Amino acid sequence: MEQKATALTENEALTVRARKRRWKKWTGNDFVLVGMASLSVLFLAVFSYATLYGLVLAFVDGDGYMDIMRAIRVAEWCGLDKFKLFITDPDFGNIMFNTLGLNILQLFINFPLPIAFAIFTAELISDRFKKTVQTVTFFPHFLSWAIFGGIFVGLLDYDMGIVNTLFYDLGIVKEKVDILGEPRFFWPIIIITSLIKGMGWGSIIYVAAIASIPQEMYEAAKIDGANRYHKIVYITLPSIAPTITLFFILSVSGILNNGIEHLWVFQNVNNIERSEVLDTYLYKNGFPQWNYSYATAIGLMKSVVALVLLIISNFVCKKVTGKGIY
Repeated sequence: MEQKATALTENEALTVRARKRRWKKWTGNDFVLVGMASLSVLFLAVFSYATLYGLVLAFVDGDGYMDIMRAIRVAEWCGLDKFKLFITDPDFGNIMFNTLGLNILQLFINFPLPIAFAIFTAELISDRFKKTVQTVTFFPHFLSWAIFGGIFVGLLDYDMGIVNTLFYDLGIVKEKVDILGEPRFFWPIIIITSLIKGMGWGSIIYVAAIASIPQEMYEAAKIDGANRYHKIVYITLPSIAPTITLFFILSVSGILNNGIEHLWVFQNVNNIERSEVLDTYLYKNGFPQWNYSYATAIGLMKSVVALVLLIISNFVCKKVTGKGIY
C-alpha cells in the first residue's frame, strides 16, 4: 500500500510539473496573441452583441423619447407598425429605386475595376514605377469625404468651377450646365468620385493575393509559350478567384448600404430626386427628429435583407464557381 501511495504521489508530482511547463510555454509564446485576439472579441461583444438589446426599439413606440433606455423599458408595444409606416411612405418607391439602382451600377462598375487595376499593377516591370502608382492611387483613401468631396464640389461649381468653365470655353457646351444641381448627373458623379477615391485602396487585397501566387507557375507557363494575356487568364484570375468570390458576396449583401458621408457632400435640393437613398432618408427622418424606433426598424430591415442576400449570393456562387464563404 505504501508503494502504491508513493507511486501515486510521484505521478501526481510529474503531472503537476508537466502542467506547469505547458502553462509556462503557452504563456510565453501565445499569451500576447491571445490578449490581442481578446480585444477584438471584447469589441464585438460590446459594440455588436450587447447592442442587440436595442433592437427592441423597432417593435415599440419609442419615438420622441430623449432617453433611449427608458423608451425600451416603458414604451408601448407596436409590433410591425414602424415597418409598415416606412413601406407605405410616399417616397418609399423612389428611395428604393435610387438605393438599388446606384448600388447595382457600382457593383458592375466599381467592383471589377480594382481587380483589373491590381492585375495591371502586378504586370508593371519597374518596381519604382509600381510603388509610385500605388502611392498616388492609395492617397485619396486617407482623405475624408468632406475634403475630397469638397474639392470636386469646387471643381464642378456652376459659377466658379473649372470644369464648367473649361467645357464652355472649349465649345463643348453652348451654355454652362449645373452639374451639381441636375439629378441626371448625380449618379455619374458618385460613381466617378468613388472610383477615384477607392480604386487604389480597394486593390490592396487583390495585389496581396497576386503576390502570393508561386512564380514557378508563371515561369512554367512562359516556357510553354504563354504570353501575358494567357498568364492573366489561366493563372492569375483562377488563383485569386476565392478572394474575388468572397468580396463579391460581401458586396451583394451590402447592396442597401450607400454610405451617407459620400452622398451627403453632393446632395442638394435640386438633385434630391436622384440623391435621396436609404441612408440619407434614415438620417433625416430618424435621429434628428428623435424617431428612434422608426430608425431602428429601417436599420433592422436593412440587416435582414443583407443576411438574406448573403445566403443567396453565397449559394449561387458555390453552385456556379464552387467557391463561397462556407
